[in-house]
Amino acid sequence: MRNSWILLLVFLLGLQSCKEDLATPFDQNDASDYSANVAIQWVTLQRDMVKSTAGFTPPVAARAYAYAALALYESVVPGMRNNISYKTSIQGYDGAGLPVKDDGKQYNWEISANAAMAAMMRNLFKTATAEKLATVDALEEKLLDEANESDPETVQRSIDFGKTVADAVYQYSKSDQQDQAYLTNFPDYTIPDVPGKWEPTAPNQKPLQPFWGNVRTFLSADGNNNLFVQPTSFSTDSKSVFYLEANEVYITSLNLSDEQKTIAQFWSDDPGLTGTPPGHSMSIATIVLSNENADLGFAAEVLSKVGLAVHDAFVSCWKCKYTFHLLRPITYIKKYIDANYTTLLATPPFPEHTSGHSVQTAASMAVLEHYFGNYYDIVDITHNNRTDITFNPRSFSSFQELANEAAISRLYGGIHYRPAIDLGIKQGRQIGRNIALIKLEK
Repeated sequence: MRNSWILLLVFLLGLQSCKEDLATPFDQNDASDYSANVAIQWVTLQRDMVKSTAGFTPPVAARAYAYAALALYESVVPGMRNNISYKTSIQGYDGAGLPVKDDGKQYNWEISANAAMAAMMRNLFKTATAEKLATVDALEEKLLDEANESDPETVQRSIDFGKTVADAVYQYSKSDQQDQAYLTNFPDYTIPDVPGKWEPTAPNQKPLQPFWGNVRTFLSADGNNNLFVQPTSFSTDSKSVFYLEANEVYITSLNLSDEQKTIAQFWSDDPGLTGTPPGHSMSIATIVLSNENADLGFAAEVLSKVGLAVHDAFVSCWKCKYTFHLLRPITYIKKYIDANYTTLLATPPFPEHTSGHSVQTAASMAVLEHYFGNYYDIVDITHNNRTDITFNPRSFSSFQELANEAAISRLYGGIHYRPAIDLGIKQGRQIGRNIALIKLEK
């Protein structure tokens, strides 16, 4: 009998303990308590930093967006009830150096995210002008003031947490050996002597980032999926499939409608004028998150996966480009169809297949589709603040429609043959799905 009473007492004490645990809030300041504003403002500033900092070509920019977004997520995930870190989910990342939240103390996750993103901007854009680095300081101070946190200890604790996260993620980023890739866009490289090999399309032009296909991807599968996207066999025979593909670019270029010209220019996103194509994808993500009035935790998760997707897309795409070494349409058309041929857009300095626009946009839109569904009305206002050219916003009823337009824009611009576009979409969608399925829920 005595033993029975003891067992009952132990049971009742355990039950009471469980009730107390259940009654204890996860955290007085959950990441979902804050809006996505801090994340959106930092991504917007980063796009401007990419535009104005020398050397941030599309592959290099995509890498910067990815690591900044990873730091954003890791700076708030301890304040997310149902989420876990990326550690062990992505290649080479074990979370080394990440701080551990003290469960007995309070954190302001908005402040943590702000500190992490400010630190990442300074880490990633070391060659930015003093004027641009001052905008980092200004935004950090502005968002800290707006955080409305009255406890000085919580403020400092949250700042320290975000800065430590940024340092850990930055150290991880350096392990891919591309920390200064903005200084090495044009290393020495000899194009192999293969039929239909790429040739410079401007005087003294060198191929951009010829070794980028070897850069570490976040998922191993994303770096090894180029076998199913081989281009059409090169031929100069006027009855061959390859000739017909080149002729399609030629005929299309000669008969562009005003709408097609607008599409080509809207999606061009040239370095130095915009945040580059991956920045356009990050912009679209922020537009959607703003429309959804997303909270900070959810925004950090979405932005991190879009960032990872655009990075892996560029690595995979560049692996194709420097595996196939295919010449550009303008080169082929001038040689075999019309020596006086010109294109609406300038052809970039790297091989043709596959299309970077197609791969990265399809990848990022696949991530957004995963979270918001394919049939989603979106108005792309990315270029509303440009002063060099007037762009009206473009409207879409699905993420796939948007990705398809971004891709076909490169045919209108005279930049790609159709297989580079169509197969690039296929390639990118697979990458985006891979990234979207990374498990971050407990």
